[in-house]
Amino acid sequence: MPNSASDTPEDGAAYGRQYDLAVIGAGAAGLAGAVTASELGLSVALLDASGQPGGQYYRHPSPALGATRPEALHHDWPAFAGLLRRLAAGEVTQFAGHHVWTVVRAADAEGSWDVHAVTGADGDGNRPFRVRARAVLLATGAYERQLPFSGWTLPGVVSAGGAQAMLKSGLVLPGNGACPAPPKSRAGGRVVVAGSGPLLLAVAASLAAAGARVPAVVEASGYLGYARRPGALLSDPHKLVEAAVHGAALLRHRVRLRTRSAVTQVHGTDRVEAVTVSRLDRDWRPVRGSGRRIACEALAVGHGLVPQLELAIGLGCATRRTVDGTRTLALGALQETSVPGVWAAGETGGVGGARLARVEGELAGRAIASRLHGRAVAGGGRRVRELRRRRERMRAFAAAMAAVHAPGPGWPRWLDDATEVCRCEEVTTARIRAAVADYGARDTRTVKLLTRAGMGWCQGRMCGTAVACLAAQAPGAQPEPPPEHRPLAVPLSLGALAALSEPTTPEADGAGPEDRGDGSAAAG
Repeated sequence: MPNSASDTPEDGAAYGRQYDLAVIGAGAAGLAGAVTASELGLSVALLDASGQPGGQYYRHPSPALGATRPEALHHDWPAFAGLLRRLAAGEVTQFAGHHVWTVVRAADAEGSWDVHAVTGADGDGNRPFRVRARAVLLATGAYERQLPFSGWTLPGVVSAGGAQAMLKSGLVLPGNGACPAPPKSRAGGRVVVAGSGPLLLAVAASLAAAGARVPAVVEASGYLGYARRPGALLSDPHKLVEAAVHGAALLRHRVRLRTRSAVTQVHGTDRVEAVTVSRLDRDWRPVRGSGRRIACEALAVGHGLVPQLELAIGLGCATRRTVDGTRTLALGALQETSVPGVWAAGETGGVGGARLARVEGELAGRAIASRLHGRAVAGGGRRVRELRRRRERMRAFAAAMAAVHAPGPGWPRWLDDATEVCRCEEVTTARIRAAVADYGARDTRTVKLLTRAGMGWCQGRMCGTAVACLAAQAPGAQPEPPPEHRPLAVPLSLGALAALSEPTTPEADGAGPEDRGDGSAAAG
């Protein structure tokens, strides 16, 4: 299996190749799309910012940590292992550690796309890189939605997905500090898991199984909303099984589940010492006098996921608003975007989990192969029809999940004026409210121009939802417009931009693919 390496190879020809398909993202959707397209005869380049495939869902520890059973930390590991075997056996060229910052039409090759990336940890290697392809599959996944509260900047507060990533990738429990030993070798600290969405149950079950003490799972919504959507529940029984497995794990570890509640304050000086959990009304407003303090050493918190659309929006792909207020791509029957030659799969079309991502990735891979081979795929064949049926069933459940766990309009009531909403630029609630009340800000962009909220390193990923909600509360506020087109999807140095005028070669990049032949990149 061709694979990227940190050293300059003797033969860097793959860097100069034009591929049939460039897949951006090596999570469940990207892997399924890449191996399917390759098996159907396409030359495929698979680019991902991480050093190993799997994405956020299938994170796994580096072999150097010596984990003997990484699958024990994952749900549905056999499906991922199957994708890795197909990847190792095929001809997909992997470019790991490549941060894609833009995709543009090739100026000198009609119908082709140039995918630009930089290499190195966090994209700071300053080595520009370009892949050219006839088609592009966006499988860029999602990031967590965060709603701020007093004390959320204290050490020991991590995102729910971040806590799971620490455990899966580093064998570390939140609150215990960095330790390369397996989690059970240390006494687990107390970790409260809070926010909204099914991810909380999975995170709490994983942490408890690894040795953490989880005093409570604090869910801002209730689960009775699912009962009002029996059709969606029956459309995806696998999700019911997952919920039962996680619920049984929480019962076994005596983890208390508190619904219609939220962490509204974190206490501590140098790090987390306790949290205040308040009851919420149906609009997510804290009920006065309901706060209860829970002692803990860490808090894992998240309010669902937001599709990562920067590259797609930069390409001009059409989006749609979902019931939980997020933006997703508007996709056709075969995963095509509104831009010819660009497909998408997985969370970009709406958050639905790894199983749905694999289905959509395969469907997109088949559609792209048919299109590039000049064959019609509208009728589909039996496999395509089956994939479409499975996708629709799982999408129905995903829509119900988004509706049940959508943030209520009253959550900003738990913010005090001193709470930092934008952590990167240290913009407080008071400054944003002043921009709205005193200077007439009525949308996120105007708030950003007046306060710098969203102008930091994360470019609004952490604070974007909160800023939009605060701006929307202004009298006469207009519905939030579609996201702006940005030329850069990730932070980029001026040196990397200047290097675009130079020919891209292995020597200039300082890196290139290497046929390792031993499948070690796929070994978990």
